[in-house]
Amino acid sequence: MADTAVQPSRSRDLDKLLLRPGNLVGPSFEPGPELREDLKEYAKVLVVGAGGLGCELLKDLALSGFRELEVIDMDRIEVSNLNRQFLFRLEDVGKPKAEVAAKRVMERVSGVNIVPHFCRIEDKELSFFSNFSIIALGLDSIEARSYINAVVCGFLEYDSDDNPLEETVKPMVDGGTEGFKGHARVIMPGLTPCFECTIWLFPPQVKFPLCTLAETPRTAAHCIEYAHLIKWDEVHSGKAFDPDDPKHMKWVYDEAVKRAELFGIPGVTYSLTQGVVKNIIPAIASTNAIISAACAMETLKIASGCSKTLSNYLTYNGAEGLHTKVTEFVKDKDCLVCGPGVLVELDSSLTLEKFISLLEEHPKLQLSKASITHRGKNLYMQAPPVLEEMTRSNLSQPLFELMGKISKDVVHATGTVKKNDTKTSSLRKLRVVFKGVDEVADMDTAGGA
Repeated sequence: MADTAVQPSRSRDLDKLLLRPGNLVGPSFEPGPELREDLKEYAKVLVVGAGGLGCELLKDLALSGFRELEVIDMDRIEVSNLNRQFLFRLEDVGKPKAEVAAKRVMERVSGVNIVPHFCRIEDKELSFFSNFSIIALGLDSIEARSYINAVVCGFLEYDSDDNPLEETVKPMVDGGTEGFKGHARVIMPGLTPCFECTIWLFPPQVKFPLCTLAETPRTAAHCIEYAHLIKWDEVHSGKAFDPDDPKHMKWVYDEAVKRAELFGIPGVTYSLTQGVVKNIIPAIASTNAIISAACAMETLKIASGCSKTLSNYLTYNGAEGLHTKVTEFVKDKDCLVCGPGVLVELDSSLTLEKFISLLEEHPKLQLSKASITHRGKNLYMQAPPVLEEMTRSNLSQPLFELMGKISKDVVHATGTVKKNDTKTSSLRKLRVVFKGVDEVADMDTAGGA
């Protein structure tokens, strides 16, 4: 008699989530084999960062049924990475992290396709990020998170009632680790708090008084910062320090060792030098694995609807025992990045000067003496005098032309408002829509920061 026993599927654990109904599933969830195949074919995920957390994310996403992945990272592999970034080997030192990480995961997980990008995130066109269903962040930099957050919120559009259009919401899953601590969060721009809404969660960076560095250093970190902040400028007058240049970092390390020997201070190492200069917190492999698992699970929930997503910020602390907590933070309705701003409909012939006058008369704004910026470019600045003179010629030009002749986009206006007989400075986000102008096909952002 032929053996008709069903062989266990390699994706049996995934099948338990995708092939069965449940009480916590999303409203659009339809269990079945088709969902598993759709996940492989249509869900496209970008992993930003290929370090300790990024390596874990790539592996977890590949093993969770995602087949179309891309990863972007600007760093090369260093010896100090090898203790926790498990996809790398000694022979990989000096090679791009993104390329090696993609290669290793594809070798171990059959059928997955991972495209690496060895470059800065700022080097990519905005349209590059719009191609992905979900963006997963494995970063150790506040600046990089802010940039990706602004890009993703830039795709967001609102209707006339200031409700986000569902088709323009691009989900993000953000993870971060710091020693035995970590966090995972889900960001649905326009629906949940974005990164800027909760920027206050990040503690201020430690700063050392320059007098301590120059005269009375007491720790290895003082010696390193002396070489970095003081000695570098003395020796390399006018030359900017590049923390990603190994020669620059080696120079700072050598000078810090000399400084430490002079004052009898132990503990200066190359890895510590990198940590102090780049403000890197030592990473622990187990923390990366736990946070990556949480991020991969949330990515799967968003893509498949197999369960309700996190609401909306998970913290993990394994320093003493184990403690996890989920906190639901509230979206800042006035956020300049993800908030709707104020909708302003204009004629394409309206000049910048008349636009500034309109802001003063607008019932929701009443913004006087406004300075206007568009995508980081100063269209008109009230002060200082040198900038006012440089941008004065723009006043007579149509705003439509100054904004690149696109039908709708966001500008930021800074001016003064009067409240309770007191004038205060105010920065406002404006969604400008030009009446009677067709949508430009290649517009790369609308309604964002």
